[in-house]
Amino acid sequence: MSFASEFKEFALKGNVVDLAVGVIIGGAFGKIVDSLVGDVIMPVIGRILGGLDFSNHFIPLAGQKAATLAEARQGGAVLAYGSFITVALNFVILAFVIFVMVKQINRLRRADTAAAQPPAEPPPAPEDVLLLREIRDALKK
Repeated sequence: MSFASEFKEFALKGNVVDLAVGVIIGGAFGKIVDSLVGDVIMPVIGRILGGLDFSNHFIPLAGQKAATLAEARQGGAVLAYGSFITVALNFVILAFVIFVMVKQINRLRRADTAAAQPPAEPPPAPEDVLLLREIRDALKK
C-alpha cells in the first residue's frame, strides 16, 4: 500500500472527520466563551469588586512605566497575571458548560435506552425448584 493511499484511508475514516468537526465547533465555542467571560462576566465581577479590571493587572519585568498592559508589553517583558486570571476563568466556565452538556446527553441516552428495551423476562427457575413444584403439585392430588 502506498503512502498516499494509506493517508487517504486514514483521513477519510469516520472518526477523523468527526474529530475535525469537533475541533472546528470547539474553536467557535471557545470564541463564544471568551466573549462571555470578557464582555459579560468579568465586567460584572469588576463592578462587584469596586471597578477591578483583571485585564490590566500586570507586573512590568523590564522596569517600564505603563498604564495599560498593551503599553507595558511594548516596553518589554511583562508578567500579565490579570490575563491569566481571565483565561483560567474562561477554562472553568467552559469546563462547567461541557460538564452540564455531557451530563444531559448521558441522561437522554439512559432514557432512550430504557425506553427502547422491552421489560426483561424473569430468568427460568432452576431445575431443583421445578422438581419441588412437581412434587408439591403431585402431593396436592
